[in-house]
Amino acid sequence: METLSENRCFGGVQGVHRHRSDSCGCDMTFGLFLPPEAEEGPVPILWYLSGLTCTHENAMTKAGAQAWAAEHGIAICFPDTSPRGEDVADDPEYDLGQGAGFYVNATEKPWAPHFRMWDYLSEELPRILDNGFAIDPDRQAITGHSMGGHGALTLAMSLPGRFRSVSAFSPICHPTQSDWGRKQFEAYLGGVEAGRAHDASLLMRDTGFDGPLLVDVGTKDNFWDLLRIDALADAMAARRQPGQLRLQEGYDHSYFFVSSFMEDHIAFHAEALWA
Repeated sequence: METLSENRCFGGVQGVHRHRSDSCGCDMTFGLFLPPEAEEGPVPILWYLSGLTCTHENAMTKAGAQAWAAEHGIAICFPDTSPRGEDVADDPEYDLGQGAGFYVNATEKPWAPHFRMWDYLSEELPRILDNGFAIDPDRQAITGHSMGGHGALTLAMSLPGRFRSVSAFSPICHPTQSDWGRKQFEAYLGGVEAGRAHDASLLMRDTGFDGPLLVDVGTKDNFWDLLRIDALADAMAARRQPGQLRLQEGYDHSYFFVSSFMEDHIAFHAEALWA
């Protein structure tokens, strides 16, 4: 593993690291913020999954997360959103290909050789962090924005016992019934039916999440119709899932929205991680 940069940040260290990924068959880059407590021993970790077109860098530089993570003594990992490189398949459209991995394991050509973001995030990258950094693998939480909110919710509900809490900013909630989902499932998985295992609203009805859950979305979100927040709300009600789904008056889909409520989300996760 290669360390690309390390910067002192709120008493801790914001690092950027690159490694060869067995899952994705290419070099992958991630950001990792370690609070001051990591110098003394393992600390809890919050995973932050970003949205369409993003890299590891977007939330790392725009979300304002490090200050609150340092206050609560937790690490934050900012993975990339897809495999990248000259040999990695891509598409001219912003919502397919590089920058749009959708947190699934692709089974179809030309995506299957590299687009294995589910394995990368559920198995490979956690193992790398466990072995290389002062991270407590028994204290994990997950959050994300938009496509990353979709990833956070689906990983949390599909890996029972892995995460102590889950939250999301403007998540894609019902991708099997949205153009943000159907298109990607057709391309990566060969059909929408195969995407049912990666649909947060369906997973909520089938399994739910055994822990604290928080979802925020702005009432002026530019992509409201694509997110299908209503489907997740209905599924939570049907399952009687404990949690909060908050509509934030006047906010849109941008990082201005994410940064406005990042303090809330990190405090929410810190309560579960330090319990």
